[in-house]
Formats: sequence, C-alpha cells, structure tokens
Amino acid sequence: MAGDAKKLQPIIIKRVKKGGHAAHGGAWKIAYADFVTAMMAFFLLMWLLGSTTDGDKKGIADFFNAPLKVALLGGGSGSGDSSSVVKGGGQDLTRTSGQVKQGDIEVKHKTVQLKALKAELRRAEVARLEALKKKVEDVLAASPKLAAMKSQIRLDMTRDGLRIQIVDEQNRPMFDSGSAIVKPYMRDLLREIGSVLAEVPNHLTLEGHTDAQPFSGGQLGYSNWELSSDRANASRRELNAGGLPEDRVLLVQGLASSHLIDTTNPESPANRRISIIVMNREAEDRLLKVVPAEPDQEDENGASEADAPGVNSPSTSPAPAR
Repeated sequence: MAGDAKKLQPIIIKRVKKGGHAAHGGAWKIAYADFVTAMMAFFLLMWLLGSTTDGDKKGIADFFNAPLKVALLGGGSGSGDSSSVVKGGGQDLTRTSGQVKQGDIEVKHKTVQLKALKAELRRAEVARLEALKKKVEDVLAASPKLAAMKSQIRLDMTRDGLRIQIVDEQNRPMFDSGSAIVKPYMRDLLREIGSVLAEVPNHLTLEGHTDAQPFSGGQLGYSNWELSSDRANASRRELNAGGLPEDRVLLVQGLASSHLIDTTNPESPANRRISIIVMNREAEDRLLKVVPAEPDQEDENGASEADAPGVNSPSTSPAPAR
C-alpha cells in the first residue's frame, strides 16, 4: 500500500509569469531609430535648401507643378537644362569636351541683344545730332545778320558729339585783344545758338582757345590760361541768355594754345576760337566717370580720340597768351 501511495502523489508544475517593462521587449528601440532617421532626413533637407540657388529652387518648383511641360520644353539652368540630352550639356552632341550649359548660352544671347540695343541707340543719337547740325545751319542761313559770320562757323561730328566752333577772323574778332568781353555780333550769334540748343536734351562742354602770342606779363601774370577760361565762361553766359538752361552745361574749360587748328602758324586768328560740344551719351558717361574711356578708339566718322577736343591734357610748359 505504501508503494501505491507514492504512485498517487500529485505532480505540481510552477509557471513564472513575467511582467512590467520586460513585457515590451525591444520595440522602443525601433521607434527611437525611426525618430533619429527622420530627424537626420529633416536636417539634411534643410541643408540642401540652404545651399540651393534661387534658380534651382524655381526649377524644382516648376518640375513638381508641371513635370511634363518642363521635360518637353526645358526650364533653363534651374531645371537641369532639360532641353539638352545630357543634363547640363551643350547643343553640339558630336563634341566630347567643352560643352556649354544652356544657361550660359542664354546669357550670351542676352549680351548680344544688349550690344545690339546700344548700337541702335547710338545710331539714333547720331541721327538726332545730324538733325541738330542741319537746324543750326538753317538758322544761320535764315538770318542776314548771322549769315555774314557763316565763314567763322565750323560744324563737325566728333567722337564726343556735335562740335560747333566759332573762330576769329582778322577783320571780325569775337573779343578784343587780351579781353573776355563779347563783341555785339558775337553776342547775337551765341544767343541764337543757345535758343536752338535749348530744344535738345544733350549736355554741353564749352572750351576756350587762344593763339600762341604771349602776354607781356609773362607766365606769372595773367596768361592765356585765364583768358581762354574767361572767354569760355563769357560765351556760356550768352548761351544762357539765349534760353539755354544753366544745368545743361557740364564743363567749361580754357585750353589756351594747347589745341591749335593752324599748327603751321601758331599766331593765326583761326586758333582763337570757342568750341561748343553737344555731347552724346558716351561722352557724358566718360565725363561723369560712369564708364572708363576706351583708348585710341575711332568713331563712325573716322575721328580718333586724339582728334576729339579736350582729350589731350594741356602742356605743363608756360603758356603764351593772346
């Protein structure tokens, strides 16, 4: 019986049930890894947007707005030059090197258009100055009083614009010897020219010139530098009296005898003159230092820079006077 009692003893099985944090296992690690990956992607996106140009941003926006249109028509450099078979490539597919981006081609095309526009504006300005030259000639011819001075008026086109020169004659000087007082007939002529020049928007340069006859006072006294400047200023006042606005004159200078017309005879009356230059836009820009001057460039009439009035600097030697 004792052996049967041992056989009937029940078998007890203990089961241990785990709880708390151990029930979740490693799921939180996966969620944290996803969060870190998302943050890395976000900061990478921010970095890319910060280093992307405005053109590229516009190209990306255009692509997502109308991807088929960009792919077919091309969107320029911003969309990767989709008009080219090779992204960012050139037009000549037979070349293996030296290809040019579509955006660079567009920039060159715009540069050519800008040069063509400037050339057209230059031609229009030359035509306007030619019409002004014809009008001055007509005004002089229409007045019997001024027609007598026709031989003293010289009009020509230079690199800087229309140049109107009034030169002395032996029997009809513009000023008395050594004086800056304008003669009455010279006053009428300057005022008539001033009324004509008031009708055009161009600015002016006035230059006074003398011959090479020296003053008795010598180089330390009143010389032809002062005399030529005074005569140019006296002429400016008469132009203003004729109706020319004061702000239209940009430069008044005396060049003494540094620019002679008759170099074979430095004391010739023709060297005593007043030059009025109706400046074109390029001359105004050079004077106001907007663009640098181009050395030894010839204009459309074949006049070089050396021929233009007021280009060469006056000599530093003592100036004779007349």
